[in-house]
Amino acid sequence: MLTLDFERFMFELTEGALKHVGPSNKTATAKLYDVEGVEVREFGDKRVKLAFEDEDGNEVEVALFPEHAREVARGIETLEGESGIFE
Repeated sequence: MLTLDFERFMFELTEGALKHVGPSNKTATAKLYDVEGVEVREFGDKRVKLAFEDEDGNEVEVALFPEHAREVARGIETLEGESGIFE
């Protein structure tokens, strides 16, 4: 399941093209639940890309610099040691 929360975005559809109109200070949140597939790969020269896909084919990709990827890995290791969710 993919949820998208656009905070007061306005879009214009002209001749089949979707374009954001309005100020550029808006925010959005994307959440993907019930992930079925995970892929980790290189992205460009210095980043790591994490790709997540659910059973409906919805996909979220996140590109991280190495220090952020290591922080994610440390966080997972910490959860493994502190909680029973990985058992």
